[in-house]
Amino acid sequence: MSLAWVLTLSTALFTVGVLGVLLRRNAIVILMAVEIMLNAANLALIAFSRHLGSPDGQILALFVMTVAAAEAAVGLAIILAIFRLRKSVNVDCLNRMKW
Repeated sequence: MSLAWVLTLSTALFTVGVLGVLLRRNAIVILMAVEIMLNAANLALIAFSRHLGSPDGQILALFVMTVAAAEAAVGLAIILAIFRLRKSVNVDCLNRMKW
């Protein structure tokens, strides 16, 4: 598989993630869209790493996966706490920091 095809797929995934963040109002869907964007960046890093013959991109992708796992855990905990207080995960209802 050529580098251009993999980067095209990565660009498409990143675009889907950006559209998910911008167009959706559900906090869980927004969190999943951010995960899609991080996976698209990982795909590009690994493609460039393989193309250049250097393991640096793969190592960086491993760090990105670690940060993504932590972000998902913390993000879901925050969403769960907000749901318990507000009974909704709609981001339009969360426009104020007042509880």
